[in-house]
Amino acid sequence: MAATKPKNVYKIMFHNNGNTYELHAREISQNAMYAFVEVADIIFGERSQVVVDPADERLKAEFSGVKRTYIPLHSIIRIDEVEKEGPNRVMEGTENNVTPFPMPVPPGKSD
Repeated sequence: MAATKPKNVYKIMFHNNGNTYELHAREISQNAMYAFVEVADIIFGERSQVVVDPADERLKAEFSGVKRTYIPLHSIIRIDEVEKEGPNRVMEGTENNVTPFPMPVPPGKSD
């Protein structure tokens, strides 16, 4: 019997409406939708935990029913492949000390 390969886990940090989000997901890719990163199979903490994390519950509600989400490239702070999932969180009103990359020019367009 062959051992099953563990699925990758990614930590995605991005800006959204003045807050910094940190999500854990099993799938990320740069899709055909230009200048967006596709995030699918978002991982949330187990409901069997005794301690309930309000930030995780807030994100569960926000992403309820979402199969995949598309995050603009200019909002991404970083994407890390990690060994195991951690808590998802929203850091409200975090000061933006990261300068975003300039928006890329779509292929075939020039000034």
